Amino acid sequence: MLPNLIILTCFLALRCAADLCNWTGSGFAAGVDSRIVLQVRLRCTKGSVRWVYPGQALRVVLEPNLSSARHTSICIKPSPSFSGASMFIERAGQLELLVTDSGRPEYQVFCFPADGPHKPVIYLQASPQSDGPRNRRTVGFKYELLTNRTAAAPNLGPSGLETSCRPCNDTELLMAICSSDFVVRGYIKKVTHDSRRQMSSVEVSALRVYWQRSGVFEQQLDPLVSRQSWRGHIHTLLQCHVKPGDGEFLFTGSEHFGEAWLGCAPRYKDFLSVYHNARTARQNSCDFPLD
Repeated sequence: MLPNLIILTCFLALRCAADLCNWTGSGFAAGVDSRIVLQVRLRCTKGSVRWVYPGQALRVVLEPNLSSARHTSICIKPSPSFSGASMFIERAGQLELLVTDSGRPEYQVFCFPADGPHKPVIYLQASPQSDGPRNRRTVGFKYELLTNRTAAAPNLGPSGLETSCRPCNDTELLMAICSSDFVVRGYIKKVTHDSRRQMSSVEVSALRVYWQRSGVFEQQLDPLVSRQSWRGHIHTLLQCHVKPGDGEFLFTGSEHFGEAWLGCAPRYKDFLSVYHNARTARQNSCDFPLD
């Protein structure tokens, strides 16, 4: 159970700066009383928290707009510099430990239901300091509200990214071109593997970017042809054993914390066959621009 605490809302006197999405503040003010817990309420679908000189505790209530039924979970990614506190998720008055002060959270992502009876609450408990009260330590995390995905698209589960590593069937492919965060046609330049993060990165040279939610794919000068081309990296799990392949692909997927994650990726000629058959049968989920 939560202890008997004094809850303070964020005021300027407590050395904090907040809007509806992000919060930055100091833990110095909490030093006057060991029972003080600074409380912050954030109401956006994504944002960040940065707590410098953590002192006592910080309670972050996430109250995103759930007017869209597609939003079902919220994910937390601790910052690489996370130091000076432990992180908990609060559920109906109970605290569940996520990250300890001595942990290595830089590659961890935690996800929770966002549409249940209780609002998602992140509770940060400052660690005791042995080298003076002004030792600069920083605790922080990013949060992001996730949307529903198709069965074959990558998703973030309670312990991070989850995917089945299997090819999409026709139904999933037709849904992916309508609902993915990005849809890109291009070639695989190279594939690199990172055993520490347990992920692979596919470098893509794109002929066409049909759409993308953010700037994952950027235009760069290609010295071989002296013109601009689209370049970007798409991640997938190491366990999927992705290998380089020749030919033209249609890449689809989702974006999490500014990174692109692979969903369906058929060869473009195979996609055209599936799409034409579906359109003839009037079974396509949306209209897709064909060259």
